[in-house]
Amino acid sequence: MSGLFGVVSKNKNSCIDSLIYGTDYQAHMGSEYGGIAVLGQSFARFIHRMSNANFRDKFFESIKNIEMHSGIGVISDYEEQPIYIKSKLGEFCIVTSGRITNMEELAQELMDEGNSFSEFSKSHVNMTELVARIISGGETIQDGIKTFFTKIKGSCSLLILTREGIYAARDYFGRTPLVIGQNSDSFAIASETCGFANLGYKTIRDMKSGEILLITDTELKVLEPGFENKKICTFLWIYTGFPSSNYEGLNSEVIRERSGRLLAKRDKDIKADLVAGVPDSGLAHAVGYAMESGIPFRRPLVKYTPTYGRSYAPPSQHLRDLTARMKLIAIKEVIEGNSLVLLEDSIVRGTQLKNFTVEKLWNCGAKEIHVRPACPPLMFPCSYCNSTRTNSELITRRAIREIEGHDIEDVSEYLDPKTEKYKKMIEWIRKYLNITSLKFQTLEDMVEAIGLPEENLCTYCWNGKDCSKCKKEK
Repeated sequence: MSGLFGVVSKNKNSCIDSLIYGTDYQAHMGSEYGGIAVLGQSFARFIHRMSNANFRDKFFESIKNIEMHSGIGVISDYEEQPIYIKSKLGEFCIVTSGRITNMEELAQELMDEGNSFSEFSKSHVNMTELVARIISGGETIQDGIKTFFTKIKGSCSLLILTREGIYAARDYFGRTPLVIGQNSDSFAIASETCGFANLGYKTIRDMKSGEILLITDTELKVLEPGFENKKICTFLWIYTGFPSSNYEGLNSEVIRERSGRLLAKRDKDIKADLVAGVPDSGLAHAVGYAMESGIPFRRPLVKYTPTYGRSYAPPSQHLRDLTARMKLIAIKEVIEGNSLVLLEDSIVRGTQLKNFTVEKLWNCGAKEIHVRPACPPLMFPCSYCNSTRTNSELITRRAIREIEGHDIEDVSEYLDPKTEKYKKMIEWIRKYLNITSLKFQTLEDMVEAIGLPEENLCTYCWNGKDCSKCKKEK
């Protein structure tokens, strides 16, 4: 999932600051590339790799002398963005967030029609260019976006910078968020609300699923009203979202605290000296657990913040491992001789938790390590974002393979915490991680912590329920 930000302003000077800092506040959503496109007298586009650098330092010098009244920015988790297109619909720049699973089919269809592609990401067609090509085939940009939504499998939200203003479209199921902000002289549109307050923006509302807007410096023009139903990515609250960000009016930090409380309620018999969270997203879960259990919250692990981002985001296992090893520093004086309850947002592959967190705790003299992930076991690779791609990446599937002796398609018996097979899977993971005990959050408690009906949440990676055929109601 990439982070998007756009601004249309009457004040050219404030537009630059809003765009640079607004996009920078989305930096936790991606790690590979940063990009901006601005419009003054003409379009200008800049893209940089983001390894070991922050967005604002990379881009401020590039645009500080440009006269501009609108712009879009992106922190991309996979490919180079924005894309510039000159088509029958005129010039525009586009940024996207999400994942399209039928990209090859759509790309071949366009090439059969005589189109060509100039941008490639890791030997594949650049997803954002593919989206731009589909949209440019419409009668209007609005028509092109509607056509794009009907063609894709997966999930994609987008911003398009034009001379008219910024077109914003949230994906049909609302999995990837877009929220609108306003101050005295401009409108902003972002993946996250976290930067709005410091930039002087008041949050107006979340966009609806499938909604299409045209944003100018004077109005928000609703081109397509969207749908009331939604399937929001549950991970936004559990892990991905910044603590100060709200989705559908629900704050990430508060929900994580509730999640930790619910974990503690099911953990009445635990005996421990301290509760800790794996920084950063595990911290609020740990605070909630500590409040409910009465066990003191402490910080045996601290994150070296300046140059290390999220360890799940880098594209290669080598870079993920390097980030995980370097960013967390263990404090022996807090750890030695103590039993710990360790809150983690999730366990995906398990390698980082085992090799770069648990091992550090044991090496510093931990007495016991009880791990409590804040979501159920991840059983299915994400079909809508870029966090996981294959079954083989998931530690649960490795456990099942060891238990069964081979890969199996029907894993339904492993989804229910009451079954013996589920218990065997958890025990295999516990032994692999080399920890004292392991207990996952239940799906029911995770949904309760968020406070929305389960039908409004995408829970595919936990239960495999495909919502691509959900009814869309206006």
